[in-house]
Amino acid sequence: MAKKATTKKAAPTKKAPASKKTTATKKTTAAKKATPITPATPVTPAPSPALDAVDRERLLSGTHHDPHGVLGAHPHPDGVVFRALRPYALSVTVVTGDLRADLHDDGDGFFSGLLPLREVPEYRLRVTYEGSELEVEDAYGFLPTLGELDLYLIGEGRHEELWKVLGAHPMTHQGVTGTRFAVWAPNARGVRVAGTFNYWDGTGSPMRSLGSSGVWELFVPEIGEGELYKFEITRPDGSRTLRADPLARRTEEPPATSSIVYASHYEWGDEEWLAQRAERPAHEAPFSVYEVHLPSWRPGLTYRQLAEQLPAYVKDLGFTHVELMPVAEHPFGGSWGYQVTGFYAPTARLGTPDDFRYLVDKLHQAGIGVLMDWVPAHFPRDDWALAEFDGRPLYEHENPLKSAHPDWGTLEFDFGRREVRNFLVANAVYWCEEFHIDGLRVDAVASMLYLDYSREPGQWVPNEHGGRENLDAVAFLQEMNATVYRRAPGVVTIAEESTAWDGVTRATHHKGPSGFGGLGFGLKWNMGWMHDSLDYMSKEPVHRKYHHNEMTFSMVYAYSENYVLPISHDEVVHGKRSLVSKMPGDWWQQRANHRAYLGYMWAHPGKQLLFMGQEFAQGAEWSEAHGPDWWLLDPAYGAEQEHRGVRDLVRDLNTTYRAVPALWERDSHPDGFAWVTADAADDNVLAFLRHDADGSPLLAVSNFSPVPREDYRLGVPDDVPAWHEALNTDAARYGGTDVTLPGPVKPEPQPWHGHPASIRLTLPPLATLWLRPA
Repeated sequence: MAKKATTKKAAPTKKAPASKKTTATKKTTAAKKATPITPATPVTPAPSPALDAVDRERLLSGTHHDPHGVLGAHPHPDGVVFRALRPYALSVTVVTGDLRADLHDDGDGFFSGLLPLREVPEYRLRVTYEGSELEVEDAYGFLPTLGELDLYLIGEGRHEELWKVLGAHPMTHQGVTGTRFAVWAPNARGVRVAGTFNYWDGTGSPMRSLGSSGVWELFVPEIGEGELYKFEITRPDGSRTLRADPLARRTEEPPATSSIVYASHYEWGDEEWLAQRAERPAHEAPFSVYEVHLPSWRPGLTYRQLAEQLPAYVKDLGFTHVELMPVAEHPFGGSWGYQVTGFYAPTARLGTPDDFRYLVDKLHQAGIGVLMDWVPAHFPRDDWALAEFDGRPLYEHENPLKSAHPDWGTLEFDFGRREVRNFLVANAVYWCEEFHIDGLRVDAVASMLYLDYSREPGQWVPNEHGGRENLDAVAFLQEMNATVYRRAPGVVTIAEESTAWDGVTRATHHKGPSGFGGLGFGLKWNMGWMHDSLDYMSKEPVHRKYHHNEMTFSMVYAYSENYVLPISHDEVVHGKRSLVSKMPGDWWQQRANHRAYLGYMWAHPGKQLLFMGQEFAQGAEWSEAHGPDWWLLDPAYGAEQEHRGVRDLVRDLNTTYRAVPALWERDSHPDGFAWVTADAADDNVLAFLRHDADGSPLLAVSNFSPVPREDYRLGVPDDVPAWHEALNTDAARYGGTDVTLPGPVKPEPQPWHGHPASIRLTLPPLATLWLRPA
């Protein structure tokens, strides 16, 4: 989990001046979209019953819960009453069939009239502004667009397709095209929608409350994709706030903060990929991941431009997956995407949502799975986003001891509130179903699981049993995982969980010693292996014998979870140095250590993850401002071959790894691993066997000392006639000394290391060997 910088506040959206001149100018543009005006017979309506003063005031102040009950057309004992709220209009006329009736100007934008009709007719409104006239459908003549089942599921917190009912949706309703707006704001006294279509004045666009669901809804006819909008919420104290849509599927590019009416038109071409991805579970499949920060991988490229370069690069290196650091919209780029304000919108910095779909599609067509970082633990405090969304704590817990995140200045979600849990569970499903994401790496799981995470005594509230476990977060994670695995076959969820929580990758219905069911993740980052092994590698070889257990301890708990071995962005930033720069010695020794470590990592039980730039031994730390140092691979650079050699090794590691099931098929089973020697601390040597499901072995040997070990004896099984070198990180093409095996090595009948036979090898300095049956 990266340290997340405090979010920069974006400039507030400016409201257009409420003058007739401004309105008239803009209405001329809108009139071009309206239905052409046709001649009609004028009728003078009778004066209508006066609008109740309370209703009038509530509409003007934005606190009316049922504007459809007073605006629009309604039966009356003497006919049909028509009422409209059209700020800045000079006149409003009802047009129905061949009749035309000018409504009375009641002031403050209200217009009304009583027509001697037997029933409410189909009608339109002809609205005249200074300099323009347009004919439109009346937004207050439509039934609600959300059904009872939708509202019931929202109330129960079980609407798994929440994005299809909340937010802004272009649609045809009662035969009319327009956009349905819906938002959950149960504490609001009133909600209005403001946007480019009403010139950021929501007075004439109040939304209706749909009962006890807390949902407010309005169908606005004859507007569609591309319109900017926000929700103008009247808080319980009467003040108003303009908020971006929590379920917006497209946003403006930061620092602008408006939501955008959007519908996808993308046609996918990855059917073959989706059909085969569920054939083998991730923990029993080859799984090597290239972690990418999209905005800085090749700075300046859009989603579509990245789609022309990233799939080819990753495929050439042989990685099975890419993992994208958060792509959901976030206002401050320096947070790397870990402070999300638009949970349902890919960041607009790189293009549209369909452009992002295109990138995912091209990766799939290249045979590469797409994982993405997902951040349900917290959100920033920006006053145009989720914080106190409707005037009171809503997405966050009402108790500050449970809502304020102590490390990042953000707010934690209230996982105990069913609607909030629904918002997040549906969001996980959304990315998998709408964008064909193959896996979610869930960020900062530890901060969710513990009530006392980064908190001192007195700064946290125990659970109902007096413990420190966040029972609501546990239930949320279990529900999220169960829902995703049920709805999206072949998808994997991955936990970034840095503690020893029991059962992170255990099924949710299987209880462990702690009494909790498993969290239900498919994989978990092995932070212990990462810290221990990097600490060992950072030591001078002469001191490594005193830290030998740091390289062997991981096998004590290797099968407690299904693990990923991560060398992520967190390890190569903020003063931690790049991977090669962590290594001791001169430049040659640093590269040799780097190569030997990668060979050891790819052979160790668990899946592999490597952050961009480390595949070619970039010496500088990563910076989101400029990304990887690609110039190191420029043939004009004198040391280019040294960096290219490391990249060639990564390609060969992945190629051999994918071809040898012993390296991945039994990652989570003890019978897939056996030590040859775990105690050669004085030699800085580690050797172990990996086996596939059929028992076919691979022998991995690492010499982490800077001297060759000649005639080094290692125990091996006696059922392998000969061994050959499958990979050697000391090969000359990688930049090594080329101490390689000239040919197959035959075992001798001398028992060694608890095995019935043994072989003698010359171990290259600072290198890892992989041997396979010849």
